[in-house]
Amino acid sequence: MFLSELRGDARWLASGFMLMLSSGFGQTYFIAIFAGVLKADLGMSDGAFGSIYTGGTLASAALLMWAGKFADEVPIRWLGAGVITGLALTALAMSGVGSMWLLLPIIFGLRFFGQGMLTHVAMTAMARWFNRKRGRAISIAALGIPAGDAVLPIIAVSVMAAIGWRMTWAAAAMVLLFAALPLFLLLLKREREPASAEPPEPDAPAQTPRHEWTRGEVLRSPLFYALLPGFLSSPFILTAIFFNQVELSTIKGWELAWIAASFPVMSLSNVLTTLVTGYLVDRFGARRLLPVYLVPMGLGAFALAFLQEAWVWPLFMASAGITMGLTSTVHGAVWAELYGTLHLGAVRALGTAAAVFATALSPGLSGVLLDAGIGFEAQLFAMAAYCGAAFLWMCLLIRPLDRQAAA
Repeated sequence: MFLSELRGDARWLASGFMLMLSSGFGQTYFIAIFAGVLKADLGMSDGAFGSIYTGGTLASAALLMWAGKFADEVPIRWLGAGVITGLALTALAMSGVGSMWLLLPIIFGLRFFGQGMLTHVAMTAMARWFNRKRGRAISIAALGIPAGDAVLPIIAVSVMAAIGWRMTWAAAAMVLLFAALPLFLLLLKREREPASAEPPEPDAPAQTPRHEWTRGEVLRSPLFYALLPGFLSSPFILTAIFFNQVELSTIKGWELAWIAASFPVMSLSNVLTTLVTGYLVDRFGARRLLPVYLVPMGLGAFALAFLQEAWVWPLFMASAGITMGLTSTVHGAVWAELYGTLHLGAVRALGTAAAVFATALSPGLSGVLLDAGIGFEAQLFAMAAYCGAAFLWMCLLIRPLDRQAAA
């Protein structure tokens, strides 16, 4: 079994899983559960809530570009603990929010500590702590995301029905402070020392250490910008589709319950794909898989654009799960392959922040297009076409990426 080599690394893998799972309290799928009650209690329109959400998310992405470097400078144990505490305090603040103006910094905190820093710290740690087993380690830690997708919304809805939405956020803060934080500190009593990437050959000459790229050098590298059209496609497109679920159900004539019932399909395909991708990354390299993750999403968007049958939605959800599983592992590993691990936190934060920007801009752009008379099915076709173009572009980049990884 390709996971058997990781049995002795359970504590480090579990700490990464814990960070990824805890990030769920700052992810869109969790916050969106409370959108209706927030708008009702705070007297906000749909546009006001959307603007606050976009503004908070954009601000979190901007700060992440700077704060990501702390993953290089602060021990992961204490940085992770600090970020969990920050998310817990923000969740507690959400339980007492009394105006839309106070909601803006709270959304910022949830997005920064949750979606941003927790996932960034977890993936940076896995990529730095593991070399030969990097892909599999990242894939196991990344399972915290679909685990959160599967359980947190159901729990939140049930708790909210029992004790109200404000106490639900207070309960989330208590879970983070008194369950997630102590468990994380217990698991991560010390950081892992990575093994060498390849065992040395007898009598082989010493290899020259690879160049460790700084954030400034990466920003001056044309290859970094060449990667962005492919890197940003998944967060942008999937956010647009999930954000417009109600619009999609209306034009297709599907029940909202049918759309909600298909989310476990996405979680299952995400989990299975994540595990397989970890092995493929260790076998072939993350950069070789960069074109592949765009294909399922593109085919799914194409099917949504032209087919009306209800079975198309779970088919799309399965394809979305495949893309998400590929993306989480490939993106988690490729930065270390291309630019080294010494400054990995600062370098990886660039890609993470760009992805967060994409998730913030996507709903707004889609809404503007709808207001301009460009229907969502036409947008889906454009998304599918973009995936095809990005696939060809990423294929052309394989050779330059191989040269970069060998530098």
